[in-house]
Amino acid sequence: MRIATLALTLLAAGLTACAPRAVDFAGETMGTTYHATVTRMPASVGREVVQAEIDAVLADVDRHLSTWDAGSELSKFNAGPGVDWVTVSPTLLEAVEQAQAVSRLTDGAFDATVSPLVRAWGFGSGARRDAGPPGAAEIARLQEFVGHQKLELRRAPPALRKTVPGLHVDLDGIAPGLAVDRIAARFEALGIGDYLVELGGEVRARGRNPAGRTWRVAVEAPLPGERRPLEVVELDGLGVSTSGDYRDFRDLAGRRISHTLDPRTGAPVTHRLTSATVIHPSAAMADGLATAIMVLGPEDGLSLARRLGLAVLLIELAEDGSFVRSETESFARLRRPLE
Repeated sequence: MRIATLALTLLAAGLTACAPRAVDFAGETMGTTYHATVTRMPASVGREVVQAEIDAVLADVDRHLSTWDAGSELSKFNAGPGVDWVTVSPTLLEAVEQAQAVSRLTDGAFDATVSPLVRAWGFGSGARRDAGPPGAAEIARLQEFVGHQKLELRRAPPALRKTVPGLHVDLDGIAPGLAVDRIAARFEALGIGDYLVELGGEVRARGRNPAGRTWRVAVEAPLPGERRPLEVVELDGLGVSTSGDYRDFRDLAGRRISHTLDPRTGAPVTHRLTSATVIHPSAAMADGLATAIMVLGPEDGLSLARRLGLAVLLIELAEDGSFVRSETESFARLRRPLE
C-alpha cells in the first residue's frame, strides 16, 4: 500500500568529519536500512549504549509487527481464525491505535486491513506479478475482509479483536515511522538533543546537525530510476515521510496500474498525484497520512491537509510529463532553498 520514497539527502553530509563528537549509526532492519546521526554525545553515554537502545527498539518492532516473519506477534494474530479478544503487547496495540487514528482522520483512505486487495492486484508479499486484474466479483468478495472498523482494540488489558474471521492486518504503513519515533524517544531519554534518525525513508530530526545548523533534508523528485532532490525542508522536532507511485506499478495491457489501492473502492487510484510528502511531529503519523493522501488524490488530499493543519507537499504528473506542485502554508514555512 505504501512505498517510502523520501530521499535522505543529508545536506550536512560530509560535515561529520568536521565535528569529532558526532557519531553515526547504521545497519539493516525490517527489509531495509536505518541510519542515525548524533551530533553531540553526552559525556556519560557511550556509543555502545546508544547502539544497544537502537537494537532494542528495532528488535521489539520486528518481533511484534513484522508481516514477513510467520513467528511475529502480528502474523500469529492474523493466522488466528476466531473473533475472540486476543491479548497483545503494548507495541502492537500502539501501532494499531495509530493506524486506526489515521483511518478515522481520513475516512478510511488509510486502512491497515487492505492487504488482501493489494495482493489481488499483484502487489506486496505473496502476490503474483504476472496475474491479471481481479474482476468485480473477486473485489466484492475480498472487501468482506477489508475495513478498519472490522478491527477492534481494547486498552486495558491490551487486546485486539477481529469482527470477521479472516481479517488480515498489515502495519507496514506505520511500523517504520513507529520505530523512528521510539528511537528518537530513547535518544532523548539518554539526554541526546541533537540527532537525526532515518529508517526506510522515514525521518525524524531534532536540534542541530554537525555544522551547527538545523537539520535539512531533501525530498526526491518523483523520477523512476533517478534520485534527484526536488525540495529541501528544515526539521527540528519533526518527522517527514513521502509516499509515491512512481517506483512500484504494473503495466497491464498497456495500462499503468498504481500500487496505491483505495480501500474504499478496492481498486488502484487513477488520479495523477505521483507523490505526497507529510511533515508531522510523529514519523508514524506522517507515514500513515502520506499514504492516505496518495489515496485521496490532489484535490481531496490538499483539502484534508489544510483542514488538519498539516505541512504537505503534493506533486502531480501533468499530461506533458512535467510536475505540478501544491503545498500547504505549513509546508511553505518549513521549505528552504535548494542549495
